[in-house]
Amino acid sequence: QVQLAESGGGSVQTGGSLRLACATSGYMTNCVSWFRQAPGNEREAVAAIYPHSGHTYYADSVKGRFTVSQDGAKNAVYLQMTSLKAEDTAMYFCAAERLSCPFADSWFLPSSWGYWGQGTQVTVSS
Repeated sequence: QVQLAESGGGSVQTGGSLRLACATSGYMTNCVSWFRQAPGNEREAVAAIYPHSGHTYYADSVKGRFTVSQDGAKNAVYLQMTSLKAEDTAMYFCAAERLSCPFADSWFLPSSWGYWGQGTQVTVSS
């Protein structure tokens, strides 16, 4: 089994920054992603990291503002968010896969990820 635990959410003003953390435990994961979901909206992909290949993926809406990284020694994946906008307000989830990481053309699909955390809330206000 894989356990994921998000932290670092909170309230911030427009233009501010936050760093989310996803702590992984249990079986080793080969890839980790971040998704978000605002009330009434579908869950949408934010970013993903595949440490073994070095590949990272980002949604167009966050490119240039968000950075996903990994600290293997701490079994943690981070999402550094800068220049936050009101539309970034959502519950943020990390997701992972152990063995079969999604291909590049499907990383953004929630159904491609088998393990999920409980989420951490991010609220951006003016």
